[in-house]
Formats: sequence, C-alpha cells, structure tokens
Amino acid sequence: MNAIQTITLCGGGSLGHVCAGYLASRGEVNVNIFTTKPEKWSRELLIDTPDGTTLTGRLGLVSSNPQAVIPQSQVVLLCLPGFAIHDELEKIAPMLTPGTYVGSVFCSTGFFFEALDLLPDNVALWGFQRVPFISRTTEYGHRATLKGYKNSHRIAIERSGEEDVFAEQISRLFGAPVEILENYYEASYSNSNPILHPARIYSLLENWKEGDTFDHNILFYEEWTDRASELLIAMDRELFEVLDRLPVTPGYLTPILEYYESVDASSLTRKIRSIGGFKGIGSPMVETAVGWVPDFKSRYFVEDFPYGLRFIKEEADRQGVSTPVINEIYAWGMAMLKQYNS
Repeated sequence: MNAIQTITLCGGGSLGHVCAGYLASRGEVNVNIFTTKPEKWSRELLIDTPDGTTLTGRLGLVSSNPQAVIPQSQVVLLCLPGFAIHDELEKIAPMLTPGTYVGSVFCSTGFFFEALDLLPDNVALWGFQRVPFISRTTEYGHRATLKGYKNSHRIAIERSGEEDVFAEQISRLFGAPVEILENYYEASYSNSNPILHPARIYSLLENWKEGDTFDHNILFYEEWTDRASELLIAMDRELFEVLDRLPVTPGYLTPILEYYESVDASSLTRKIRSIGGFKGIGSPMVETAVGWVPDFKSRYFVEDFPYGLRFIKEEADRQGVSTPVINEIYAWGMAMLKQYNS
C-alpha cells in the first residue's frame, strides 16, 4: 500500500479529540473529522499532555457529510461507543473506495462483527485491542487532555494482504511499536470493560428495587467489594473457557488475577481499591431529592451489556460453552435496560 496521506476520524468523544489532535500535531498526515456537530469544531485542536506541554494539531475538513471526507481517506478510524458503530458504518459504506482501511479505537464493543457484515470485501478492517490513549475532553471541538500514552499497541487486521506495511505506518503515526494480533477475535474479546463493569454493577445493584436509594454515589473502584471480585473471577474463568474453543494465540489475554497481581477475591479487592488511576470514579448513579439512584442511561448499562458482554455470551452459545455467571448477569442487565430505558 502507499503511504497514508489522509485519515478521517468518526466521532467527537474524548478519544476522537485526542487522536485527531495528536495525529494532526505530528504533521505527517491530513486529519479530517466526520461528526454530527461540525460547527462546534475549530480548525486548531489543542492537546495537553502529561509532561505539561500542549500539542497543536491543525485539522483538515470537519464535516457532517460523509461524501466530503470519506472518499479521499486511505484510513477511517471510528472513535465511537458500541451502540453507534452499526449506524456509522452504514453511513460511510457507500463512500468507501477499494483498499481503504476502516478501523476502531476499541474493538470489544462489536466493531469487527458489524464491519464484517456491513462493509464490502475490498475494504480492509483493523482495530486496537485497547485504546491508544487515556483521554478527556476539556472543551468540545477545541481542547482535550492526553492523560496517558501506551508503550505499545496491539491491533488486528483483516482483509488486507499488506498487514506488515500497514502496521508499520500505524506504529509511526501513533508513536509506539505495533504488534499484529492473530485475528479479530483477539481484539474483540477482552476481560476489561465487557466483564469488569457488569460484575461490579451487578454486585452493587443485584438486590436493588425501585424506591431504594443510596446515601451517596458509591465509588466504583475505591468501594469495590469481594462480591464484585468473586463475580469478576468467575466471569473471567468462563470467558477463558470460550477462548479455548477459538483460534486465538494462547496467552494473548492475561487472566484477571494475574493481570492484577492477585491470588483470590480478597486480594483482588484490595488491589483494585488501591489503583491510583481509579480514584474518584463514581458509579452510574444520579442524585434525586431523596438520595442516589441507578442511572440506567449510563454507558455502563447501554454499552457494556448489549455491546460488550453480549458478544461473549453469544460466542459461548455458538461454541456450546456453559457460562452460568455471565448468563445471569447479562440477563439481569438486559432486563434492567428494557424496564427502565424503554
């Protein structure tokens, strides 16, 4: 493939801001934005970094019209939550030219499953196993904070034929070594958010009923419980039983206990409570006149159950693997979504 000249980022969340500003600041590629709110973007995007410096990225086109930005792009990168991926792919599909690489910043919310179904075979697919940056939006369309870099990136590439060449270019543009995963399963199935968030939410709300309130917003990680750890360990074990049936590289994913340097539920609880980057993060709750109640419109619900845990459960069903804990938590989460978000 030829050198990447233009990248279009789809979406205006925190990762969209930071990826766009970071890539544009390097001056090696033209960076476009496909967004529903083009009027809120400036042509210069400021990115504050952990070392106290500020990157300035000058953007190319910012548009809500896919025809204006997609056909000229060699790479399209979706920076979107799982529930927005299907519709976005449908919008851009007619504008894609053969050989374009369409990817996602995070693949455990269903990107590859949707893209393999919706995009033509002459479009290459790629995606990160984990997000390339830790990011926060400071001022929409103008400024964002890059809170953390990754030392390396792991990406899956499908329908390419030039995987090594593409990976080398992504490594250069994102400023870190890139490892190519064996296949899209290794980017799509993760024991991070898709099981970590549901395990914690279920442990917190499994006995909740309408009318119940909390006296404060429970801290998601700092008030983590042994019950949450037990559920997470069980879900992790079931996930690995599913992975044993798939053509994935042994060891591509680290078991939860090993990842968190723990040996059992109580040590896992202590570890999660102690992690500095997790400090101050609340649970999906909103305050009312009588106390705190669950926020069923939070992405912890609308993404992590139907666009995270769902894909693991469906793969388990296809492979004939028994996953009783995953099934119980998934059924509960989907029932809550149906009851309170319908």
